[in-house]
Amino acid sequence: MPQTIEDIILNHDRRGINALRPHLPDDFCTQAAQYLLEHPGPVIIVTGFYILMSDAPETDGPPGAFAIGNALRELGHPVCYAADEPMAYMMASWVTRQRDPSPIIRYPIIDDAHINGHFVRETITEREPALLISIERCSPDADGIYRNMRARDISPQTARIDHLFTQGLPSIGIGDGGNEIGMGNLQEVIAAADQLPDHPAVVGCDRLIAASTSNWGGYGLVAALSLQVGRNLLPDIETDADCIRFLVDSGAVTGVTGEHDYLVDEFTLEENAAVLQELHDYVNERL
Repeated sequence: MPQTIEDIILNHDRRGINALRPHLPDDFCTQAAQYLLEHPGPVIIVTGFYILMSDAPETDGPPGAFAIGNALRELGHPVCYAADEPMAYMMASWVTRQRDPSPIIRYPIIDDAHINGHFVRETITEREPALLISIERCSPDADGIYRNMRARDISPQTARIDHLFTQGLPSIGIGDGGNEIGMGNLQEVIAAADQLPDHPAVVGCDRLIAASTSNWGGYGLVAALSLQVGRNLLPDIETDADCIRFLVDSGAVTGVTGEHDYLVDEFTLEENAAVLQELHDYVNERL
């Protein structure tokens, strides 16, 4: 049987995320792309995941966010990104370098429900988003604790950006581990899976994408979107690799070991490029 977009982005699974596949639509990327097109208008893309062992954000998430954002801008959708520091600073530096006009919302890390509620309402009023997209962004568990894949508490280093996703706005969530925004859709399945968190995310979304790395989930969404609109909107492979290098040079780390290496969840630039090339080939063969 020919590979699908979903096959490509779930290949090379190293942490058991394929346990979710039977509980998702076969064409979950296509359904997410269609849902996106059904909600034209401004889009807020949130990302940034803190790595406790290194006191730094990881490389997974922002490259996929930029891939989605650039595709949406090509289609005429206003885009802004949201992250907490220091990832927001790194992302702002990258968009400036790329002459990308998309603004970056710098979310404060404050454990105060009143202040966070005000910031969320202000963001929605100012940006008027038609859709929210989360890619590799931590969600709290049932106890309200933000946990990494080792179940360590990273609440003090995590802004409450997930509160945007509890306001009834249309949303897409992309994750690779079970503790990200969107994974609340499958929290019981995640808790029962051997390799996935015992304290899964509780924040859900309208359309969920699972992938071996969240960046690949972002590329998968763009590949599906490309087929819907009849144009290849996927990022250039070398530009994508440059983005990963830029993030590492700016202080980001690989999420598994916390090292300042040109890796995404221990996948090399070459392995990442091979997956992106597969998606390019898949799209180009069908256009």
